This record gives sequence, C-alpha cells and structure tokens, in this order.
Amino acid sequence: MSIPNTYSGIGIANLPNQRHKIVAKKGAHFTIMVVGESGLGKTTLVNTLFSTELSSSKDYSRRHVKQLDKLTEVEIIKAELEEKGFKVKLTVIDTPGFGDYVNNAESWLPIVDFVDEQLEYYMRQEQQPQRENKIDLRVHACLYFIRPTGHTLKPLDIEVMKRLGTRANLIPVIAKADTLTQTDLLKFKKRIRDVIQAQGIKIYQPLVEEDDPAAAEHARSLTEAMPFSIIGSTTEVVTPDGRTVKGRKYLWGVAEVENEAHCDFRKLRALLIRTHMLDLISSTEEVHYENYRQHQMETRKPGDIKPRRNDNPKFKEEEEALRKRFTEQVKAEEARFRQWEQHLIAERDRLNKDLESAHSTIKQLEAELDNLQTGYGRGSQRR
Repeated sequence: MSIPNTYSGIGIANLPNQRHKIVAKKGAHFTIMVVGESGLGKTTLVNTLFSTELSSSKDYSRRHVKQLDKLTEVEIIKAELEEKGFKVKLTVIDTPGFGDYVNNAESWLPIVDFVDEQLEYYMRQEQQPQRENKIDLRVHACLYFIRPTGHTLKPLDIEVMKRLGTRANLIPVIAKADTLTQTDLLKFKKRIRDVIQAQGIKIYQPLVEEDDPAAAEHARSLTEAMPFSIIGSTTEVVTPDGRTVKGRKYLWGVAEVENEAHCDFRKLRALLIRTHMLDLISSTEEVHYENYRQHQMETRKPGDIKPRRNDNPKFKEEEEALRKRFTEQVKAEEARFRQWEQHLIAERDRLNKDLESAHSTIKQLEAELDNLQTGYGRGSQRR
C-alpha cells in the first residue's frame, strides 16, 4: 500500500515559512542607543522613526543646573509597537548630559560601562540553570549624533566612536542637516568618512546579499550614504505645492523629513527597521556579544566573580587613584608612627631623668640618714 504524496519534494523549501511563523509569533526585541550632545534632536528623531511619542522633548532651561553634577545619565525608555499583527518590543537608551560640559574627559564612561554591563549581565544569565526569562538590553544599534559644524569630528567624537564601534553596531548620523547647504553637507560627509577611516573607527556595514542584486544595491547605497544626514520632525507642514508632509518650515521653503533630496531619513529608517533590523540583532549576537564572551573566557581567572577589566580606562584610573591614596595613607601612617616613636623616646628620656633625680635624692637621704645614725651612736657612747 502506497501513501499518496501530496507535496512536491521533501519539504525543505518550506523552512523559511516555518521560520517566518516562529518570528511572527515571538515578535522581536530591538534595543537602540542614541548618543550625542543635548539639543541635537535625538528624542525627536526617535519619535519620528517610530511614528509615536516614545519620549517627550527635554527641557534645556535647567541645563546649567544639571551641569553642576557633571554626570552623563543613562535613561531607558521601553515601548511595544505593533504593525499588521507583528509586535516589536522596543527599548531606547538615551544619554542626557553627554558632551554638555567644559571638561568632557570622562563623560563617555557611563555609556561604555552600560554597554559592557549589558553584555556581562546577559552572559551571566546564560550560565544560570533557568534561562527562560532572560533580560536582554544588549545594544543592537547605536546612533551617534554629530553636530553639523561643517568642519570635522571633534576629539571627543573620535574617542567615543572608537570605543563604541568595538562594542555595538555604530551608525553615525549628522543631526539637523537642514542647517547646512547640500554642497557643505557633502564636503562634511567626506571629511567625516576620511577621519573614520584614518582613525580606524568601526562602523556598521549593512549586509550585502550578492544573490539578490536589488538588495545588494540597496545595501551599497546605505553604506555610501553614511554618515546619514538627518532632519527630525513630528510636525506636519504644508509645502508650497500644497502637500502635507513632516518637516520644518523656513522662509525659503520646507525641509522635508522623508524627501531623499533633503536628507537621508528614509535610508536610516530602512536600515534600522525595514531591511536590516534582524541583521543588526544577529550581528550583535554573533559578533559583538561573542567577541565579549570569548575575551572574558580567555582573560577571566577561575573563581573570578567579575571580569578582569584591565582594558577599561575607568578601571585603570580607579586603580591608579586607589594606589595613590594607599601610598599617601601609608606615608601618613609612617609619619604618625615616627612622631609617636619620637614622643616615646622623649618620654623615656624624661622618665630616665626623673628616675636619676629620684635615685640621687634617695642616695642623699640615705647619706643623711647614715649621718644621723652615726651622730646618735656617738651621743649614746658619751653618756
């Protein structure tokens, strides 16, 4: 008896459909970090990207008050988005306070520490017997906002981008691109690309699928557009030709957010959401997390509770400060001990002198007593 074969082939070709069902059922978890100075439109861009108000605009009127603290904060914003039945758990990591001070030497430390801590925390969760409810805040995409000066990257930008590029998918963006002319913007982009190449800064490279010419061409166009020039706005304005668009209105006209002749917003959105979100997630898992895990396994001693962070500048500075403080305390204790020793020697000398004086007094009293006893004896003999 033969069983009729209602399927052509053995069914391997149906695996993508199975994968699609699994992904559609589970949804996706995407974490994006925005890094840049205050006032560059980080919050506005995120709200524009996901067409929802994930976070309200910051109030910079009290910025001078916060500057007294000289701290870069890490702010976590979570939301759940849904489109056509597919859900995405979105986490946005904001970094208010970064680059806002006169001395920004250590303003990047909380940001780098946060990225490292999430990789470490995830690795520790994987080592536990129960792993069903893992918390994953590993950064899948890091948008670094560059101020549109028209010149080049600042030393702070270079320092931070170097460190973030080895830990996450770094995507540089030029904020408020409508403040530069198209000619100046193209020159500015070239200067930034030259510095990135000269300094060896690692930025995210979109996956190129050679077997799909259209997708490959799209990926190459995204690479060529970096750093992305961005105009962020959730406000709808009317153009001179009567269209209603998201953008910013000026005396000379309207800067449209989704007009590729005005900025690269559509390309950035395609990269983050439409075409490369899963690649950003998988590259975080397969490249950045694996590099971190491998490094920790190779450098961590047996029984260590925490990773050896000899390559962390903050750890080195803290270690140097602790060593300096320990040396100063040892010197202070030695000085106090010498002072105490000198005090004991002086006290010993004083007691010795008092003892000699008391001994001399005793001798004198004994001599007087002998004289008295001798005089008393002679008097008795006369009688």
